[in-house]
Amino acid sequence: MTRPDPTPLADTTAPPAPRPAPAGVDPRGPRFGAALTAVLLVVVLLLGTAPAATAVLALVAASFALGVARGVGGTWQGVLFRTVVRPRLGAPSELEDPRPPRFAQLVGLVVTGAGLVLALAGIGAAVPVAAAVALVAAFLNAVFGLCLGCELYLLGVRLRART
Repeated sequence: MTRPDPTPLADTTAPPAPRPAPAGVDPRGPRFGAALTAVLLVVVLLLGTAPAATAVLALVAASFALGVARGVGGTWQGVLFRTVVRPRLGAPSELEDPRPPRFAQLVGLVVTGAGLVLALAGIGAAVPVAAAVALVAAFLNAVFGLCLGCELYLLGVRLRART
């Protein structure tokens, strides 16, 4: 005869504990990165449908890919902010959750990536269109601190909480 295991079974009815938020980011960093991105996107628009426009858009898309993979601090703009700009500023009054800006990087990657894929498919007009859409978001973030991708992330969180 075997004895039952005295270890209690896990309560499978309780929801999993929420994961803690990762370490915060200085909110001025993503705004600085958005300003640099906006400048590059203006260059894309000025170049029109030239092959150089596609190359600059590819640089922007690669920057967004770094932001998705490593977070906003892991992009070249984030490194520039951290090493050149932030030492000249005071400490931020508060840090923000890095998940919404990272999601915003994904949105930017989707927009600019779609422009690149369409350009490679022979639709050269997709490059300035994708650049213009991304420029609106980058400009709003850089100038007004309104991160459209972050707002989409927060909307998704609210919608998931309702279900």
